[in-house]
Amino acid sequence: MRAAFDALGPWMNEPMGPEDTAADADATLATSRRLRAVFISDLHLGTPGCQAEALLDFLKHHPSDHLYLVGDIVDGWQLRRRWFWPQAHNDVVQKLLRRARKGCRVVFVPGNHDEFARAFIGHSFGGIEVMADAVHTTADGRTLWVTHGDHFDGVIQCAKWLAYLGDNLYEFTLKLNRHLNTLRARIGLPYWSLSAYLKGKVKTALNYVTDFEEAVASEARRRGHDGVVCGHIHRAEMREIGGTLYCNDGDWVESHTALVEHLDGRLELLQWPAVHSANTPRATMEATA
Repeated sequence: MRAAFDALGPWMNEPMGPEDTAADADATLATSRRLRAVFISDLHLGTPGCQAEALLDFLKHHPSDHLYLVGDIVDGWQLRRRWFWPQAHNDVVQKLLRRARKGCRVVFVPGNHDEFARAFIGHSFGGIEVMADAVHTTADGRTLWVTHGDHFDGVIQCAKWLAYLGDNLYEFTLKLNRHLNTLRARIGLPYWSLSAYLKGKVKTALNYVTDFEEAVASEARRRGHDGVVCGHIHRAEMREIGGTLYCNDGDWVESHTALVEHLDGRLELLQWPAVHSANTPRATMEATA
């Protein structure tokens, strides 16, 4: 997968073209929605489950001064098994590079699925900084530790083969879910997530999520930070744990969620619709801080 990362080279120095003019127009239209920071993770580019079009639409409508890519941006695990890279995934990469070129600070914190990029920590590609983790200071003075979170996953640390098995089962669930929702759409029913339903019903899954959240928050507190921003478990959440703000920005496979910081330092979880039009308002999750 290092070779795959090197293959991004031609995009890193891509000259300005018509798409940049379009991007400038998009930025002008979105000025009223400008944010101080955007945190996204678990895009899983390179898999059929990646909702690249929804992500591109979200980025178009939410320019920011800082953009944090909080791991699992490219799914190296799946690409090793089967190559899948449609044009929309190219468009996402080019959009991120364009953000950096236009003056946004873009930080990439690799996760377990794109762990090959950890070999490039400390380097910058096309203006995108690759870091093991990061610290973001909000406009109101809070420090947030930014980490993907896989180091707090006991399955990955102690039994990676089990993590690979779980990943394959998750991919199967997503495939089944796509067929199920195609049928639901034909009869006029809204999108429904099978994997989210299973996570919410299986007691061991609930215990895993709780243990993960508490472990990540505890480490942020030990490091002296006010909060933590992570991804990994595909479950958007914002709450205080032991006096430490825990923020998970969710994913772009099913939930279409991002954590954003407004210009005044207020944090908010946003959920973006799969199909968006000019008359469709954004969906806002309840959690704000």
